[in-house]
Amino acid sequence: MASSLILPSVSLKKTPLNYSQSLKTQKFSSFFGFKNGGNLRIKSHGTRVFMSVSTGSPSQTAVDDALFSDYKPSCAFLFPGQGAQALGMGAEAQNVPAAAALFKKANDIMGFDLLEICINGPKEKLNTTVLSQPALYVTSLAAVEILRAREGGQQIIDSVDVTCGLSLGEYTALAFAGAFSFEDGLKLVKLRGEAMQAASDAAQGAMVSVIGLDAEKVQTLCDAANEEVSEDERVEIANFLCPGNYAVSGGVKGIEAVEAKAKSFKARMTVRLAVGGAFHTRFMEPAVSRLEAALATTQIRTPRIPVISNVDVKPHADPDTIKKILARQATSPVQWESTLKTLLDKGLNKSYEVGPGKVIAGIMKRISKTAEIENISA
Repeated sequence: MASSLILPSVSLKKTPLNYSQSLKTQKFSSFFGFKNGGNLRIKSHGTRVFMSVSTGSPSQTAVDDALFSDYKPSCAFLFPGQGAQALGMGAEAQNVPAAAALFKKANDIMGFDLLEICINGPKEKLNTTVLSQPALYVTSLAAVEILRAREGGQQIIDSVDVTCGLSLGEYTALAFAGAFSFEDGLKLVKLRGEAMQAASDAAQGAMVSVIGLDAEKVQTLCDAANEEVSEDERVEIANFLCPGNYAVSGGVKGIEAVEAKAKSFKARMTVRLAVGGAFHTRFMEPAVSRLEAALATTQIRTPRIPVISNVDVKPHADPDTIKKILARQATSPVQWESTLKTLLDKGLNKSYEVGPGKVIAGIMKRISKTAEIENISA
């Protein structure tokens, strides 16, 4: 619809459908810039958002960022982050037209055949930051389309009333919730991967998972390691995943100190992560300005359903706040343990890990053995 259309009132019911539904409703965003002015009103009903656009007013109503503060989750989509990628992912997408179409759109943006790399690799190439992030974003959203094509799949999608993602997965969750288009999200993710890789190349860092300790003891371990290295090699907890599993990021020497001291702190083991740098720490600061610039030019809308932030474990409704949170996410620790605990405490009944692997399902079971979670892969 053209932005010059004059409509007395337009009401859109925002249902918890995925990003492809949002591609249709994106056309309504042109209403926000009527030639004779426009007014956007957003109301919530439970965890659903209702938007109405009326003409005749020169201003746009501000969005209350606390719109979703009283959300009551029942069914969640949880999207994986970097590290969940594996050769062969996306293969099933070839058999579902809507899923295959996403990879075709991705090829235009990426400039090469992304699905070919997802399926056939080489593994070393797929595991790079610049490729694994967009590959996971596209494959996870393709998984939504694969689910939609199955019997009863649309009903599951319709039942989702909250979503979130682990690190990179937060972008996927926002796309699913209609905060931005598939294409805009992929462009952001592509730039995010490039910016994080550049930051990693500028200051060599690493990540290690510490298994078997609580968060307080891991922090004490980090403090002990930091006493033996220079300021620019210091480490910190980057991912609060689940009880007994916390990822530490920092300089290579700092990570080596953590590994050397872990057993004396009664850690069961340490596992060096196959990532290119010290993610979610100050080491990623050079990436922030690039993300801020890209986010500033990206149209972001109020999500249809709550999207829980990795940074503060809250759902945000204000587009400007979402942009700031996404920029901060690169240097902030991922609060995944608190996110899942909060969802469960608020009454979450069922969740789906949508995308490659079963990392999130494993984390969920560590937090609650009775939690119901199912994997939807592509």
